[in-house]
Amino acid sequence: MGACVPKASAMADVAAAKTSGPRMPAVYINHGGGPLPLLGKQPGIAEFLGSYAGTLPRKPTAILVVTAHWETGSELKVSGGKAHSLYFDYGGFPKESYEYTYSAPGSPELATRIISLLAEKGLRCTADASRGWDHGVFVPLMLMFPEASVPVVSMSLYSSQDASQHMEAGEALQCLRDEGVLIVGSGASFHNFGYFFARDAAVRSKGVKHSQLFHSWLAETVQSESVSPEERKRRCRAWVEAPGAREAQPQGQAEHLMPLFVLLGAAGYHPGRLLNVAQEADGFSMSEFEFP
Repeated sequence: MGACVPKASAMADVAAAKTSGPRMPAVYINHGGGPLPLLGKQPGIAEFLGSYAGTLPRKPTAILVVTAHWETGSELKVSGGKAHSLYFDYGGFPKESYEYTYSAPGSPELATRIISLLAEKGLRCTADASRGWDHGVFVPLMLMFPEASVPVVSMSLYSSQDASQHMEAGEALQCLRDEGVLIVGSGASFHNFGYFFARDAAVRSKGVKHSQLFHSWLAETVQSESVSPEERKRRCRAWVEAPGAREAQPQGQAEHLMPLFVLLGAAGYHPGRLLNVAQEADGFSMSEFEFP
């Protein structure tokens, strides 16, 4: 599954110029709970995100963030403005967490390119120049790229929470990685508030166990060299059958897993590698993967 070929245009010349240099990886991260990583309340997450950019083969030409906090029905959307405000889509946190700024430029050119690549696969996507970057975008980027000098585009998810749809979208975006675009899947592999906020220790312990079971399945499915690309795709289509899956990602609340499927498509279903298991004091396992 090689790089896609852009249509002939001035934008194609720009894309061609960006292909020199090593291919940019794609990375699936745990963005944490609201602004907690920025407030020093989730130091493990903050430390991992803060160190990640230093591992990249080169500075990205742009960053595409597939965010779990933006679902847009049966068609995708991308942020299409030259600049975007921040969308503080959380509540009950200190005043300072509503005063953050992140001045990275947007990229209407990249937004247009994404729309075109998706259209070539028959997938509808439109640009939204007004929606702010939600916390699935700005929280990790403030830690990963604090200088805010790399252009950013965010992309939504389908509301269906269907793995196949998201993998197909990812397939269309593979060539962006050859153009220096870092694709970030921003979500969480375990996202069940019933367990996160359980006061009963036994209930929380049960949730931790489910997170570990699902992490083990994800780690084997994503990383194993003995799993073919076709088998990896098949497994991910049927992810709900995995051990602990529906306890990790409840029915109708699995949006935080969907960015991983976009990345799998963008990786051509080749193996990824486990970068981190983000375990805070509560013990819930959160899998973070990179696709070289």
